[in-house]
Amino acid sequence: MSYKIAFFDIDGTLLDEEKQIPQDTIDAIREIQEQGVEAVIATGRAPYFFKDIAEKLAINSFVSLNGAYVVYNGVPVYHNPIPRTDVKALVEHAGLHNHSLVFEGHDAFFSNAEAHPQVFDSVTSLRVAQPGFDPGYWEKADIYQIFLHCEPQDEHLYTDVIPGLRYIRWHPFAMDVLTNDGSKALGIAALLKHLGLTAEEALAFGDGLNDKEMLETVGLGIAMGNSHPELLPFADYVTTHVSENGIRNGLRHAGLLK
Repeated sequence: MSYKIAFFDIDGTLLDEEKQIPQDTIDAIREIQEQGVEAVIATGRAPYFFKDIAEKLAINSFVSLNGAYVVYNGVPVYHNPIPRTDVKALVEHAGLHNHSLVFEGHDAFFSNAEAHPQVFDSVTSLRVAQPGFDPGYWEKADIYQIFLHCEPQDEHLYTDVIPGLRYIRWHPFAMDVLTNDGSKALGIAALLKHLGLTAEEALAFGDGLNDKEMLETVGLGIAMGNSHPELLPFADYVTTHVSENGIRNGLRHAGLLK
């Protein structure tokens, strides 16, 4: 199979534990770009969380916010915001349990708690700026994803409470909240349709629980050597660790690099 497009998760895939892009990863992606293969970021992050990463890799297209907001060459081609009724229901339910929320639009994000330690800790782990404070932001803008701040022992408080929402943990204090049908796979499918490509012509790299659907959707799903163990059954191939030429070795397996 001659793959025409490659999707790359960010944290743990493009970025190592120090939130740096290994030089070999930069070189490997440049090499496939020079061959005409489209390189696309596919991440749970919002666009304002990875602008510098995209610039460093000369990538202009992305599937962001776990598939809810998709841009091709700087132009939005798909968006799937959370219904405002579901956001409202979550605001009310989280409020009953004193769990803070961060609302993510496509160009800004705001918390409903000011100087909350769990918000600070989780957002700091991404090495990005802290959110602003605006409890009513969700009433004024489309919200594509929400950070729900609660510890694992409290997850059961949200199970099946709001049927339209699903939750994916990414930090000891935080979970991504997205639409029940939302995933990177949905955004990838929209971009492939826009480009007139088939899933079989695409490959994807990931390492986290929010990459399951993505790896299943594409023609070749590659899990990083440092992946969450629960991701591995969804991969067609497991490459090496992000810091051990994982991207290059995966692209070699795909036949895109020698």
